[in-house]
Amino acid sequence: MTAKIAFQGELGAYSHEACRAARPNHDPLPCASFEDVFQAVKDGTAELAMLPVENSTYGRVADIHRLLPESGLHIVDEEFVRVRISLLALPGVSLDQIKVARGHLVILPQCRGFLDAHGIRPEAAADNAGAAADIVANQERDAAALASQLAADTYGMEVLASDIEDQGHNTTRFLVMSPQKDDSRRADRMITSFVFQVRNIPAALYKAMGGFATNGVNMTKLESYMVGGTFTATQFYADVEGHPDDENVALAMEELGFFTDMVRVLGTYPASATRDV
Repeated sequence: MTAKIAFQGELGAYSHEACRAARPNHDPLPCASFEDVFQAVKDGTAELAMLPVENSTYGRVADIHRLLPESGLHIVDEEFVRVRISLLALPGVSLDQIKVARGHLVILPQCRGFLDAHGIRPEAAADNAGAAADIVANQERDAAALASQLAADTYGMEVLASDIEDQGHNTTRFLVMSPQKDDSRRADRMITSFVFQVRNIPAALYKAMGGFATNGVNMTKLESYMVGGTFTATQFYADVEGHPDDENVALAMEELGFFTDMVRVLGTYPASATRDV
């Protein structure tokens, strides 16, 4: 039986594209929500999970940093997917027949220029690939979906226009997660991701970060987010370059422990070859 990798969305979604790039030998398993993705791995329906964590244009994906620490899963790889937006329609439909284009709320502003230039009204949908599936199911000849080439292939739609996004650099970062930890050194360049909560003392965050600076550890990401529905409990998510076995990373993490109430490593994994592209 072929192993499965779970993702949120419909077949043809950008998350599906990430699954194919990172784990081409796994069967994709679409799920309705991020919680369902985690559950599919926990109950053994899928071996791995694919989660989007941030987008180069719109920042972090809502709720994901809250869910990661409680998932019980470990980050084992990362994947970057360039968001190329295509206008998809039923076979035989021409561009001048399209009156409305549907896509996720996040994707609609990304191709505003193209839609305005062609007099096409944007309309929000819960999911880009789902919008494509619905158009096919309802045989709507005046509607188009804003989705990927993979969605066109999946649902038998025609691409009326490609790469219609206003900005050509839009990229989403995904994490591959597994119930088994794999922090072996599989590449020269490794990334370690962790969450922490600083102690309630003056300048705690400044002091907690000092160990990374003095030990020459490059921190590529630091984000704060509220926990427990209060304004007083703040956690931080961080990515650093290096492996916990590296002396400088070990010293920095040790110093971090002096100024925090909680530190939880989410995973150590190879940096993607496309991380700096």
